[in-house]
Amino acid sequence: MSNTETHPAEVTCGPRPGTAPAADVEVLTPRTVPLGGPRAMTVRRTLPQRARTFIGAWCFADHYGPDDVAATGGMNIAPHPHTGLQTVSWLFSGEIEHRDSLGTHVFVRPGELNLMTGGLGICHSEVSTPGTRTLHGVQLWVALPDEHRHAARDFQHYVPTPVPLDGGRALVFLGTLAGDTSPVRTFTPLLGAELSVDPGATLTLGIDADFEHGLLVDAGDIRLGDTVLRPAELGYLACGRHELTLTNTGPERARAILLGGPPFQEEIVMWWNFIGRTHEDIVRARQDWQEGRRFGTVTGYDGEPLPAPQLPNTLLKPRGNKR
Repeated sequence: MSNTETHPAEVTCGPRPGTAPAADVEVLTPRTVPLGGPRAMTVRRTLPQRARTFIGAWCFADHYGPDDVAATGGMNIAPHPHTGLQTVSWLFSGEIEHRDSLGTHVFVRPGELNLMTGGLGICHSEVSTPGTRTLHGVQLWVALPDEHRHAARDFQHYVPTPVPLDGGRALVFLGTLAGDTSPVRTFTPLLGAELSVDPGATLTLGIDADFEHGLLVDAGDIRLGDTVLRPAELGYLACGRHELTLTNTGPERARAILLGGPPFQEEIVMWWNFIGRTHEDIVRARQDWQEGRRFGTVTGYDGEPLPAPQLPNTLLKPRGNKR
């Protein structure tokens, strides 16, 4: 998915207003970002923000829907570039047609992982299919470490098997959780899983103490430890925990995305759909996209590629988590 903000360098969201972190859970609230024109679908963005740039190497989290495609027109994102990152597409409902400059043509469906590597450069388009009535899911980005940020283009598809839990279930699409391991290759250790929690149930999950974790709530009110997270909020946990406990405090099944990884020690420059290490990296990537170099072309999309927005008049500075 493209970061199609008018001012993509701006980051304005932060912790939940008027509250302080309970125990060691930091609560991050989203901001709303439109994707496109006057009938645009909107997304709720919890990463990046001033309070936090990364959770592990996870550096971008958009949460969208349930979106009535009849009202908004759904998703129609023209070919656009990525560099220095991996994209993770995960749906709860609906279907998206993906085309990229590797020649990949696949359909993104609920419960199926699609991970695209845009190291040196890749471009892709995303269009919701005609049969989609409701579009609902998350789009996530992973920053590539410096030694791999020019990796070759790649695309991986994986359908995880549901893991039954006492009080819910897990779909582990990256890393290891609840005895299940995803075979999908990443450049840093990562965890990514969809968790469903039955009404009134409590789940206790063993986790890697070397990882920091984030829980993005999709539906229902979930208590993470002693902290209640509302839908679209993200609860952050620092390293040092061997387990986490989730309780569904509502009458309906709750759902969340659990992300994790060891702290990402590097600073990055992230602007529009590019990740680099310096302002000059971004300038070169933008120029290459505008002049038709590096990223390849998407075949089969009916329309022109997205032009890059204008760069800001100020120098783009590297950012990382505050230590």
